Amino acid sequence: MFFAPLATLVFIVTALAGPYKRANSLSVALSGPSGSVNSVADLSLTATVTNNGAEDIKVLKYGTILDADLPTRSFTVTRNGTAVPFIGIKMSVSLSDADDSAYTTIPAGQSVTVVHDVSALFDFASAGPGPFTFEPVTTFQSAPTDQDQQISARSQLVVLEALANPLTIAVTGDVVNHQLTRRARDICTSTSQKSFIDASYTEAKSLASLSSSYVSSRGAADTLYRAYWGATATSRITSVLNAVASESSTSRTLSCVDSFGACSSGVIAYTVISTTNIYFCSLFFNEVTTSRLCSGTTVASRNIRGGTTLHEMTHAVAGTDDIIYGCASDQALSDANSIQNADNFNCFTTQVYASTQC
Repeated sequence: MFFAPLATLVFIVTALAGPYKRANSLSVALSGPSGSVNSVADLSLTATVTNNGAEDIKVLKYGTILDADLPTRSFTVTRNGTAVPFIGIKMSVSLSDADDSAYTTIPAGQSVTVVHDVSALFDFASAGPGPFTFEPVTTFQSAPTDQDQQISARSQLVVLEALANPLTIAVTGDVVNHQLTRRARDICTSTSQKSFIDASYTEAKSLASLSSSYVSSRGAADTLYRAYWGATATSRITSVLNAVASESSTSRTLSCVDSFGACSSGVIAYTVISTTNIYFCSLFFNEVTTSRLCSGTTVASRNIRGGTTLHEMTHAVAGTDDIIYGCASDQALSDANSIQNADNFNCFTTQVYASTQC
C-alpha cells in the first residue's frame, strides 16, 4: 500500500502524581500519512516508544498506543473539534492474571514500534470526509521488571501520564466503516455459564442501586466518595449508577463466547461499543459473588463478578473508558478522568458494599 511522506511528532512521558509515582524517561514518536489520504483504509499510524533511561521499563499495553493487537481505543479522534465515536472494544482486566504477553518491555536505550490500523475502530462515516485529528492514549501503567517484585506489585502498577501534540490527516474520499470481524457466534450454550452471567447482572444492578443511594445520602463530603471522585458533582456519579441500576435492554447480548478473539491474557470481559454487547472470558467464571466481600476476598482483588459486569455495563450505558486498572491507581486519577474510568465504578461500588453491608 502506498503512503504519502510521514509527518512525525514527539512527546515526553512524565509520572502522574499519585501514590505510585516513579521517575522515567520514555519518549514517543507518532507518525502517519502527511497531509491527506483518499480512504480511511490508508490511515496507518505508527507509534515508536523509546526508553531513554538506564533501566528497562515494562508497560501494560492494553488500551494504549502500545496495543496494536486488540481493537481497543489507542487514540482519541476528532473532526473539527467534535469527537468521532469509537466503535471498538473496552474491557475489564485482571492485573493479577495478566502475564508477560499483556505487557511490553522497552529495554534501556531501545525503542518499540507498533503500527495501528484504525479504520474499523471509529465511526468515520458519521463524520464524513474531512480533516481528522488523532491524539494518542498516553496514560500508561508500568510494572516492575524485577521478577521478585512482580507478584506482590501486580495490583499496584505505577501510573504514567504523557502529553502529546495531535496529528491531523484529511480523508478526502472513502469514509465507509470497516467493521470488526467476528470469529464465533455471540451465543452461550453452557447452562451454568448463562446462570453465572445472569446472576452477575443482577448483582451489578444491586451494587449500582446501593451505591447510588449511598452517594445521595452521604453527599460529596463523604471520605469514600472523595477518594474515588474528588470534587465531582454527585449528580454525575449517580446518573451513571442509576443508568446501570435501571438497565433493561432486551436486545443487548451477554455472551460466554469470545466472538471477537479479545480474551487475551488477563482479560476478564469486554464490551463491543458499536453494539454494546458484552462478552465474558474464561477468567470471569472464576470470580465470586458480592457477599464474598464480607469473607474471603477484598475490594482490591477486583474479583467480584457483579463489579466486573457493572464495569462493562458502564461502557454500554454511559460510555465510560478504560483509562487505568487497580483501585489504588483509580484514586490517583484527576476528577475528569475518574468519572470516565470504568474501573472507578467497579472499585467504588464494591467498596460501598464492603463498608455498609459487611
